[in-house]
Amino acid sequence: MDSGKVVHRRKPGIPVIGLKASQKSHRHQEVNAKSLDLSKVIRLLEDPLTTNLKERHLFVLKKLLKKSQIGFLLKELTAIAKILNICAEKVTDHPEYVSILCEALTICRLPFLKEKTSDELHYAQDVTEFLSHMGCLMRVSDAEVRQLIFECVKSFYSSVAPKQMLDGTDGTTRKPRTFPSNNRFSRLSLSLQPTSPGYRLQLLERSELAQTLLLSMATLENQPTIKLQLLHILQILSSCSDMNCSSILHARGAETVCLHMNDHDPTGQVLFRSSEILWNLLERGNKEVVTAQLGTLECVLSLKEAFFHLLNTGSGHSDLQLRNDLLVITTLIAESPGSQLIESSFAKQLVVFSTFPELKSHNPLIRNLKLSYSNEDLKMKKLLLNLLVVMSRDLAALQLYKEERVVLALLAVMKPPVASSSECQSGSRHWSAAQKEELQLQALATLATIGPLMLEEYISCEGSTCLLLLLDWCVGPDSYFGQGHSFHATGGRGGKKAQTRHCIRVLRSVTSLGEESVNQDLCDQGIINQLLGILMQIDAGPDEDDVVALEIKSDIQVILSTLCETDMHRKELFGSEGVEMAVHFLKKGSDKFYSGLGHNKLVLSTVDCVWSCVVGCYTTEDYFLVKDGVFLLLNLLSTSPRCVHGVILATLLELCDNPNTVPYILTWRDGNGQTAPRLLLQLWREEEEELGVPRNQHGSIADPQRPIHSLFQLDEAQLSFPANVPSAAVLEMSENLRSKIYSVFCKIGFQDLPGLLGKDYVTLTIIRRYLDFKVGEVWDEISRELSLEGVRPISPDQEALSTICKIAEDTAKRIVEEQNSILEHHQKEDIREEKLTYTEMKSRWKQKEFMAKSWEDYVSRTSNYEALKEVKAQREKNAESSRPKPKHEDAAIRPAEHFIGHVVGVESTDAQGPAGVKVTLVRTPVRAPSQDKGEPTIPNPDFFSTASSAD
Repeated sequence: MDSGKVVHRRKPGIPVIGLKASQKSHRHQEVNAKSLDLSKVIRLLEDPLTTNLKERHLFVLKKLLKKSQIGFLLKELTAIAKILNICAEKVTDHPEYVSILCEALTICRLPFLKEKTSDELHYAQDVTEFLSHMGCLMRVSDAEVRQLIFECVKSFYSSVAPKQMLDGTDGTTRKPRTFPSNNRFSRLSLSLQPTSPGYRLQLLERSELAQTLLLSMATLENQPTIKLQLLHILQILSSCSDMNCSSILHARGAETVCLHMNDHDPTGQVLFRSSEILWNLLERGNKEVVTAQLGTLECVLSLKEAFFHLLNTGSGHSDLQLRNDLLVITTLIAESPGSQLIESSFAKQLVVFSTFPELKSHNPLIRNLKLSYSNEDLKMKKLLLNLLVVMSRDLAALQLYKEERVVLALLAVMKPPVASSSECQSGSRHWSAAQKEELQLQALATLATIGPLMLEEYISCEGSTCLLLLLDWCVGPDSYFGQGHSFHATGGRGGKKAQTRHCIRVLRSVTSLGEESVNQDLCDQGIINQLLGILMQIDAGPDEDDVVALEIKSDIQVILSTLCETDMHRKELFGSEGVEMAVHFLKKGSDKFYSGLGHNKLVLSTVDCVWSCVVGCYTTEDYFLVKDGVFLLLNLLSTSPRCVHGVILATLLELCDNPNTVPYILTWRDGNGQTAPRLLLQLWREEEEELGVPRNQHGSIADPQRPIHSLFQLDEAQLSFPANVPSAAVLEMSENLRSKIYSVFCKIGFQDLPGLLGKDYVTLTIIRRYLDFKVGEVWDEISRELSLEGVRPISPDQEALSTICKIAEDTAKRIVEEQNSILEHHQKEDIREEKLTYTEMKSRWKQKEFMAKSWEDYVSRTSNYEALKEVKAQREKNAESSRPKPKHEDAAIRPAEHFIGHVVGVESTDAQGPAGVKVTLVRTPVRAPSQDKGEPTIPNPDFFSTASSAD
């Protein structure tokens, strides 16, 4: 580009070739021609003078539609909707208007046109109303009009919609549309743009089109083809938008579709479309609203008719799938509390089907029923078993279960999957091994819910015996390879772990009822020893962190706790083997408590097992103490989270009734040397910090009027409680650990506790008076509630109440003084120990200085000869000066000391060997102090003797 040239940018709205003034005015008139024509058309159709001019109406309308064949403008939609509404009213008397409606609906399939970008937002409400009016055209009985409405809605949702370009290009044929050169709209089309692809869909959701189409179903009784197409459209609308589902449900769409699902239809598509619509409403709409609409008696009867039709006549895979879909919908309806399944007798018939083919029945419903034992039949059987669980919430359903012997059928299904020889020889069709496994696990899961609700039938059918036999098979040596295909078979692939898991679940649910006859029957059959063996066998396996194995172990411990909690004989049966089991699991600790695999449940169930199966029987208690069970509980208390402390403390408290327990508690030390009393005091301080009890920096009582009040009690201070509701002071005792810690200290004592520090003694003074403080709290609450209720006690009672409250406050003040004394004493002790420490440090520094000086002297002596002579001379001088000075000259002579000495003489002889040596031993005294050095020594005959080897 030449830099010397100046480039001028044209405005985009100004054409390159200018127009004359007359041409500009003419184009302005052409742009507004459409809107002016629409208003004239409406006036032509509504004016009483021209309302009967049918030929003129048709001519004008065709001309109008011809002008709009590339799409309707957004600003014209309100007028177009009014024109179509007038034409729909005239169709009844003048069918000629049908062609106008058809052509207009064909144009509606094209995108709407906008002149400006802001038109989409500006005319959004007009588009919404236009789409609603388009649904109202369903009142026209002409099939072509209704079909075009459906095609128009389909085009909205078509993933590859026909692309109508502004130049008339069809997206399917791609052939350009040509307009006459003198057509003014060919010039106008250059300034128009289609709306965005999702624009109509967004506004369709806000319109009443879906609701209007649903309501039009009542007018299509004589048009089954159109009705099928309408169901297809409703299926599309409900599958793509939650708002459409809400609109359909607002018009009771679920009920309407359900009531028409059994209409005559040779193709079988009506039932399929109806079920798909119901599924969409359940998934995208409000589930409670859908089930409430379907739970009416009419809808249940309609579902019943459709289900039995497919059950008796359906043979194809799609028919079986549709049958199961209806069964799932029925199950969802059964979850609704107001469903009419039992009143419609549908529930009774489904219960009969659930016991087939395990039980023989003369019911005509199943007399000719044949199962193909396919996967779809397996799904139906599992859905029926699941439906038993859902309906069991209704007591009326339990009566149906009793009549149809549901418990017996479940026990028959859950038997070990061993094929009988008669089946193998006859070659009759039956469930495969994988299918039997799924049904067995499903039956066990169902029995876990129904068994406790139908205990009489469970006992009469010997359910406990069947479960124990199945449990024996689960842990037996027989090889069995589980397929693990179903939800209930999780973790059981390649073995019997899934069967063991669900069998233990059933036993847990049955024993948890506390029915003595059932529990005694299980104990008589040896369930305690059997469960202990299974528990240790599973724990010895390689999968320690397996979720299923952890669940089985915790459930077994829960069963043992339930059985042994109130019976002393069963605790004795638990015995040493059970104690070994409990100790084994206590040793695992709580390191994996928050692993998310189930170790937390195992820790809690182990402690509960100790509480229920060990505590209370002196034999098992003593053995538990010998196995260091108390040490393990204290280790668990020091390392476990706060949520477990309450159960552990309660167990320790119960064990303290045994006099042999207290020495074990006082002797325990953790890895850091912390004692049990100190651990309990630490837990007390942490508990008070959690409760917000006011304490000063040393842990002493900060408010003598409220020595142990928590924040919860302060919040409830202005409330008055009924007589049958515990007050805040009483209620908080069961919600924290302070009462349990106080009770443990009452067992082990408050004196001579090992390993306590100064702050521990301060806390201990509060614990010792905990009961007195709690009694004062209760009386204070009584006084406060009387004041809140405006009740004044009589003078003696008022005086006694004031005295009691004053005593509690005085007790707190005395404890404060005692705490201050303890703190002062320990402060003095700290000062004394600090002085001793400093004295020891000073002596050590002096010793280091002396050693350093000694080393310097040594170095100077060894390196300097003159210094060495001086040191030597100094030593001699010191030695001379240290000798005592003699008083006279004779004393200068060293006095002779008199003591006994031994002299040995040896003389040789002529004899050979030892006989030729003569040894003489003489005892002789040394000079006495009084003798002179020159005087002869006279032997003392008393000390003289000789000895010869010959003698």
